[in-house]
Amino acid sequence: MDNKFNLSDEQILLRETVRKFAEEEIKPLARELDAKEEFSYELTRKMAEMGFLGCFIPEEYGGSNLDYLSYIIIVEELTRVDSSQAATVAAHNSLGIGPIYYFGNEEQKKKYLPKLASGYLWGFGLTEPEAGSDAGNTKTTAVKDGNKWILNGTKIFITNASTDITLGSTILAVTGTLPNGKKEYTCFLVENGTPGFTAKPMKNKMMWRASNTSELILEDVVVPDDNILGKRGDGFKQMLKTLDNGRLAIAAMGLGLAQGAFEYALNYAKTRKTFGQPIASHQAIAFKLADMQMYIDLARTYLYNACRMLDNKQRITMESAIAKLFCSEVAHLCANHCVQILGGYGLMKEYDAERYYRDQKLLEIGEGTSEIQRLVIARLLGCFES
Repeated sequence: MDNKFNLSDEQILLRETVRKFAEEEIKPLARELDAKEEFSYELTRKMAEMGFLGCFIPEEYGGSNLDYLSYIIIVEELTRVDSSQAATVAAHNSLGIGPIYYFGNEEQKKKYLPKLASGYLWGFGLTEPEAGSDAGNTKTTAVKDGNKWILNGTKIFITNASTDITLGSTILAVTGTLPNGKKEYTCFLVENGTPGFTAKPMKNKMMWRASNTSELILEDVVVPDDNILGKRGDGFKQMLKTLDNGRLAIAAMGLGLAQGAFEYALNYAKTRKTFGQPIASHQAIAFKLADMQMYIDLARTYLYNACRMLDNKQRITMESAIAKLFCSEVAHLCANHCVQILGGYGLMKEYDAERYYRDQKLLEIGEGTSEIQRLVIARLLGCFES
C-alpha cells in the first residue's frame, strides 16, 4: 500500500509489522479456531507481547503510548486476517482499558492498567437483555449501603469478560433518580471472583467465533465506594465518551475486513478462468472490484481523518458515528461481493470468503446499530425537536 493516506514512517512500519504478525501467527490458526469456537490464549499472549493490549496508554502504565491512528491501524491489519483476534484487541483497548484510563483515579490506573497492558483482559458491561440500543432502559441497579454498594442485574454480549485471564468488567448501573426525574447512572469496577458475580461464555455465535463473548450475572454483589469509576452520576457521560472512541475501532474492523475480502476476491478473480480468460477481465466482475477499491479508499480517508481529529483532542461524536456506519456498510458490500465473485466456493468454509461474510454482520450491530448511528447523526443535525 502506498502512502496516499499521509502516514508517518513509524505508522507505515507499524502496519508492515502488524501485517506480518497477522499473516504468520494468526492466519494459519484462524479457520480452525473459528470452527472450534475457541478463544486462543496463546495468540492473546503473543498480541500482548507485541504491545497490542495497551496501545494508547502511556508507558508509565505499561502501555505502548501510540496515537489513536496507530492503534486503529493495528485493529485494521488484524481484521484483514481475522475478526476474532481483532475483536479481542479492539474491545480490550477501547472498552476495557479506555474507561479506566480516561475516567479512573490514579490509584485505579496504577492498580489495573499495567496488568491490562501486559496480557490480562477487562470487559465493558453495558448491554442488557432489554437495553441494547436503548441504553436508557438499563435495569442493573446499585444500592448504597454505608460505604459499599450492592449490585444486581444482568449484562449480555460482553467481549473478553469470562476468560481465565479476565480481571473484571466495568459495570454501568442505576444508582438513583436525578431531580429532573431521569435515572442516575454510575460505573463500577467489578473484579471477576467477587462473590455473587458470575461471568459465563456465550456460545453458538455466527461470527467472531474465536473471540470471548459473555453473559454477566450480578446477584447482591458488594463493592466498596473505591470501585466507583470517576464520580457517582457520571456513568452515562462516561459511556457516551467510551462509545465515541470505540466506534472508531469498530470502523477499523470494517475497513480491515473490507480490505481482506477485497484482496481475497481480487486474487481469486485473477486466477480463476471462465470462457478462456480470468474472470477479472469480465466487466461484471471488474466493476465489482472497482467499486470495492473505491469504497475502501473513501472509508480509509474518512476514518483516518476522524482519528487525527481525536488525536488533536477535537470532539468526534458526529465523525465516529459516520465512520462506524460507513465502514461497516463498506465491509458488508465487500464481503458480499467477495462471496459473489467466488460463486459456489464462496459458500464453503474452506474458503475465507465465507468467514468474512459472517464476521461482517456484527459490525452493523455492535456498539450501536446502523440505525442508531443514523439517529445520532440526525440528532446532531438538529432534525428532531429537543
